[in-house]
Amino acid sequence: MSILANRLSRIKPSPTVAVTTKANELKAAGRDVIGLGAGEPDFDTPSHIVEAAKKALDEGKTRYAPPAGIPQLREAICAKLKRDNNLDYTPDMIHVGCGGKQTIFNALAATMNPGDEVIIPAPYWVSYPDITALFEGEPVFVQCPAENNFKLTPDQLRAAITPKTKWLILNSPSNPTGSGYTRDDLQALADVLLEPANAHVNVMTDDMYEFLVYDDFEFCTIAQVEPKLFERTLTLNGLSKAYCMTGWRLGYAAGPKALIKAMNMLQSQSATSATTFVQWAGVEALNGDHSFIAANNKVFVERRDLVVSLLNEIDGIDCLTPQGAFYVYPSIKGVIGKKTPDGKVIETDEDFVTYILEAEGVAAVHGEAFGLSPHFRISYATKTEFLEEACKRIKRAVEALS
Repeated sequence: MSILANRLSRIKPSPTVAVTTKANELKAAGRDVIGLGAGEPDFDTPSHIVEAAKKALDEGKTRYAPPAGIPQLREAICAKLKRDNNLDYTPDMIHVGCGGKQTIFNALAATMNPGDEVIIPAPYWVSYPDITALFEGEPVFVQCPAENNFKLTPDQLRAAITPKTKWLILNSPSNPTGSGYTRDDLQALADVLLEPANAHVNVMTDDMYEFLVYDDFEFCTIAQVEPKLFERTLTLNGLSKAYCMTGWRLGYAAGPKALIKAMNMLQSQSATSATTFVQWAGVEALNGDHSFIAANNKVFVERRDLVVSLLNEIDGIDCLTPQGAFYVYPSIKGVIGKKTPDGKVIETDEDFVTYILEAEGVAAVHGEAFGLSPHFRISYATKTEFLEEACKRIKRAVEALS
């Protein structure tokens, strides 16, 4: 009898974490590797947030926190949701977790029964299907190609819903594509969900990249666009990306009281709570100065435009310009079937990212990991000179194909 649980056979390690780990191992072995796999800003956490954590430590705020989160942070989250999204929540409708991933984990753990279905537009963030599967749910993938700007259409949503559908997961702006749903897009999806036959479907909206939007794109979240879905929506967000706090591990969810109560119960039996002094830093992040976000976004836009331009100069690669986040998701349809200098045929996007890593030392994530091929994901949340050099290397690798 194996000591391991059978449910582990339903999931796999995170591909994005695996790429970053591989890149770091190669660097440690002396290889010249540019890692473009990690989805985290290269900017330091703003000093006023760091100082708030230090102050909390100096004041002895190092003891257990309530599983739901400290009251001051839940109040700050409610204020943020009202200020930025015109959503009215009370502290007992807020769940604080150890990062955005854990809030999703707790939400699915609290709601999935065997055979329940979760509609996941593809390409998707890599953890959505695995967490669903871990709790014996069934991921239902809907292909959303570049021709649709990687977005789910109302007709696709309607066709995917069955009596077993429990959740629709939305992520805007998206990881891995950076594509964002407009207000009209969300209203059209909401209209489908409001059809009487679909009243059993709930929405989990992952708004982690809310503040990382560019040009004239206006961020909206679905409960804001369609208040009739408020009681059927779990709004997820966190401090990792816009606030440059990936390693601090602080995320949150806002939703119906019964669901939040269940998620808090799970938290009480697992992590207990997010780290206490980190929560105090979160209060400062939400309530304090936000001017650094615009400054960071200016840099992200410059990097985005640079990477899109350089990739589109490569014959066989086609890259759309994203509306937000800090990823591009170029198509490599034009290089599939070509041969490397040593005679290996590029049959998949995994073959391609393996080739550019081995030949040129560029670490990226293959599109199959996100459910839509043939593409690959580049994170441009790194130094501009690294991005320029990486694109130069990718171009050289592609030009070496025959």
